[in-house]
Amino acid sequence: MFSRLREDIASIRERDPAARNSWEVLTCYPGLHAVILHRWAQACWKAEMKWLGRFISQLGRTLTGIEIHPGATIGRRVFIDHGMGVVIGETAIVGDDSTIYQGVTLGGTSLAKGAKRHPTLGRGVIIGAGAKVLGGFTVGDGAKVGSNAVVTKEVPAGATAVGNPARIVERNAVTSGRDQAAARLFAAYGVMPNGDDPLSKALHGLINQVATQEQQLEAVLAALQGAGIGCRRLEEAGHFDAAQLNRLVD
Repeated sequence: MFSRLREDIASIRERDPAARNSWEVLTCYPGLHAVILHRWAQACWKAEMKWLGRFISQLGRTLTGIEIHPGATIGRRVFIDHGMGVVIGETAIVGDDSTIYQGVTLGGTSLAKGAKRHPTLGRGVIIGAGAKVLGGFTVGDGAKVGSNAVVTKEVPAGATAVGNPARIVERNAVTSGRDQAAARLFAAYGVMPNGDDPLSKALHGLINQVATQEQQLEAVLAALQGAGIGCRRLEEAGHFDAAQLNRLVD
């Protein structure tokens, strides 16, 4: 028990630059308190003391603002940062070294009793603040879910999902092992650098392509005029302002 606690504290200090010492983490981090209480609740749940397990779960919810069903499976070194408003359902599985921010829901979309209704998070997954992951699918190892995303289908390992409904915007090589996972660029709220929305990327690409074509057309018109062939200048037809359109897309 104490070795797991030391492991959890060390993991939090690794991932949170605001954690100044182990005593502060032990006494002031509700995510750690919620995980500890969940272990007690789950032990009761597995021992067929269902009511006691639910009672401890509700006690944890009252004290920390984090609701974890005693039937959920929480891996090692899971860090629930800030944590207020986090809800983790009965059949959810959270893999080792995962990070969950405030306002996250790992929920279900089915009412079937005994079914796998809640998501499975692989190792090293990051779920950004306010994200909703709904359904009995898998979020692969090392995947990231951006803040306020709504995920209703599987996220491949190493991918980043953003938006509502969530879309895959980046796929990274998956690494294995705790040391390799720590070496990855840590995305504090599940959004990678340059991880723009795919629709935004597509619009920027189209705008830039039209601007390039306009420049090529200008060169053709200049060549025709140099050869003595009269042509209407583009300025007379209206200039295409790529910079202004790109700003509007942003």
